[in-house]
Amino acid sequence: MVNFLTGALLSFLNCIGELFYGQITTDFKPCLRFFYKETIPQGISGDSYVALCQLYNDEYRFATLYDKSRRIPLYSAYILRAKVQGGGSRTRKESWKVQPELDNPGKIPMASRDDEKHEKLENSQAVNEDYTNSGYSRGHLAPSGHQETDDDRKATFTLTNIVPQKEGSNTGTWEAQEQKMLKRLKDCTSRMYVITGVMPYESNEPKINNRVHVPEYMWTAYCCESFKGEADQNHFPTYAAVGRNDQNSPEDIVKKDPNNKGYDVKEMSLESLEKILKERLKMSKLSLFKDQCKSDKSKTHH
Repeated sequence: MVNFLTGALLSFLNCIGELFYGQITTDFKPCLRFFYKETIPQGISGDSYVALCQLYNDEYRFATLYDKSRRIPLYSAYILRAKVQGGGSRTRKESWKVQPELDNPGKIPMASRDDEKHEKLENSQAVNEDYTNSGYSRGHLAPSGHQETDDDRKATFTLTNIVPQKEGSNTGTWEAQEQKMLKRLKDCTSRMYVITGVMPYESNEPKINNRVHVPEYMWTAYCCESFKGEADQNHFPTYAAVGRNDQNSPEDIVKKDPNNKGYDVKEMSLESLEKILKERLKMSKLSLFKDQCKSDKSKTHH
């Protein structure tokens, strides 16, 4: 009987992913340290958004604003701490995790093969089988390669940190953008705060498995309030980028280069990104970093 139950549990976890426990909040209070000046992005609101402090092995690792209606995160916020050489390796063999507390705030439900419990879990989030044969890869918002410790990297492998991303973007142009940010970290003499998110289509949003919405664009922005004097000051204290996740999208936000097969990434100022997000998210006011990441420390260090 014990062996049967163990086998059933393993089968269930293989289907939906490993259970992973975060903490749902209304204001990110337990994990505000992942935001510059402990201030969350201003002007972003929605009935289906859930603030999630990503907890792994009893420590908060990063923060996510999760969209339960689309079953993808809108953004994840973290501190870039990976070592440029060796510390940011990908951990592709990690198991994918799910978070049952999205439907049971404050509770830790048992894993079960019970169909009703499985269905309830799927109500609010993606599960592994959504991505199977979907034509999309599992795209990190807080990437494992931007984390410092093994547990930090493992924590990013939760489906609440994942969006459907075309492989040409995920392991191509978008990964190259992540590597650019790693290289700039060496010129940052303060913490580098990063917020990475997605932009939905304006209409007719495609879905995988008729459940999980596919974003049209990826975006990222960072804040480093102090930096070395020899740094490229065009990229400090803030900078941002938008990447195409659809080869056939119009070129009003990011133009195409034939060499990138439609998955181009455009770097831009923080102000330019915020203007685009205001229009796409239909938010009248939007600010990703308090005071635009400008303070008394926003100067070069020699």
